[in-house]
Amino acid sequence: MTTRPTRHPAVEVLLVFLRLGLTSFGGPVAHLGYFRHEFVDKRRWLDAHAYAELVGLCQFLPGPASSQVGIALGFSRAGFAGALAAWAGFTLPSALALIVLASQAGHISALGGNGLLHGLKLVAVAIVAQAIWQMSRTLCPDRVRMTMAITAALILSLHPGMANQAGIVLVSALIGMLLLKPATTLPHISLASGIGWRTGLTALILLFALLLGLPVASHLTGSHVIELVDRFYRTGSMVFGGGHVVLPLLQSAIVTPGWVSNDMFLAGYGVAQAVPGPLFSFAAWLGACEQPWPNGWIGGLICLVAIFLPAFLLVIGVLPFWERLRRLPLARQAMMGINAGVVGLLLAAFYQPVWTGSVHSAADFGVSLGLFLLLVVWRSPPWLVVLAGCLAGMLRGI
Repeated sequence: MTTRPTRHPAVEVLLVFLRLGLTSFGGPVAHLGYFRHEFVDKRRWLDAHAYAELVGLCQFLPGPASSQVGIALGFSRAGFAGALAAWAGFTLPSALALIVLASQAGHISALGGNGLLHGLKLVAVAIVAQAIWQMSRTLCPDRVRMTMAITAALILSLHPGMANQAGIVLVSALIGMLLLKPATTLPHISLASGIGWRTGLTALILLFALLLGLPVASHLTGSHVIELVDRFYRTGSMVFGGGHVVLPLLQSAIVTPGWVSNDMFLAGYGVAQAVPGPLFSFAAWLGACEQPWPNGWIGGLICLVAIFLPAFLLVIGVLPFWERLRRLPLARQAMMGINAGVVGLLLAAFYQPVWTGSVHSAADFGVSLGLFLLLVVWRSPPWLVVLAGCLAGMLRGI
């Protein structure tokens, strides 16, 4: 029997998550810390064990883990309206800021801001290097998983593309089931989501129907809008291992066909580090500055909704079945393998396009090392690192 929690006004959820969306700097791990303080310690919407269970579920699923935790919290508090309110409050501040900045990027370049944009690209080098450093230590702690990551990076460096990236994820899951030992499970705590199994099954059917139907619709109609939605929707469905893994997937989806230049892509990735909220908001920058229509505000919002839609459907679809799924050793082993594979995915993207598109001289290399030092050794906040990179880029351009 599904436990149905007491529903509260969605506006309450919106106001809480709006404040978090305006102040939550530092990436997904920091976001989960902010959420725990706000909803476990301060507001007591759930206890610490239930929160740990929810985080475990969202880290198991593809998609932006912190946003999915927020969506689930919003749903448990105020139903579907609460889920939408949690997503909007947490996501829209950063997304709207990125759309505005993307609309001004061309003017900045025309006014001599190429040094500024180049500095943002060097920030992206440091940010991705930090992500690889941290993820490899936690997700590839043994020789088998490190070998999987390096092999995946080698394959994708020689044969890039979204199809090969999806293949790496699938093969990594199979290797995990065959070679890796099951991870330790979290203590069993029931989540009072209020989502019935019929609702969950409907969400999962819709998830896969869109995943299969969008490319068919794009091919039959030749519509660029549908193709754009399809590429961002598939990206949102495939991201395992943290927000930074969205980088190689989006690069294949939107830079490879020439819709966004590599320079604008990397500059936007750097800008995305300076705003609060989820890294997936980077999709709004790409939609706003892509060359075919739709772009601007319409393109930014289309891409934003498309990349987050799988997160909604997955959370609503899996919550009713999670208590059974979490007990399956093969599911945990597959997730361990996938995590190792996505480290390789990110490592391949670090070389192309991040390194090759940004580091052109010894000075660029030195700036990137300095920014990496600030992030990893001095643990400086990302917004400060972004400012330092912009300053270095402008000085380099003088």
